[in-house]
Amino acid sequence: MVEVGTYRARMLALSLQAARNGAIIAVVVFVALAIASAWLMKSIAQKVALVVVLGLLAVLVWTQRASLDDCAKRVKSDRAASASGDPRDTTCTFLGQDITVQN
Repeated sequence: MVEVGTYRARMLALSLQAARNGAIIAVVVFVALAIASAWLMKSIAQKVALVVVLGLLAVLVWTQRASLDDCAKRVKSDRAASASGDPRDTTCTFLGQDITVQN
């Protein structure tokens, strides 16, 4: 007889602060790449296309970071207003990844 255990996939666990810092670093990298590509590329069409793509990625990451901050503030204020003082961690999402918001 074969024993079957529970299957659990490994998850990348990010903290709220790590996600915030990562988002800021990603925005800076995207902006730096956009500036570098505009300087290095020869064709105007290539420059414009890459600057637009990198700019959109930077905006995406920045808006996700703002959304994550709003969610974290909401979770913390809900906990503070809760009479039960529920100690469970709550999650928010950042680019499809669950981020645990701790007290």
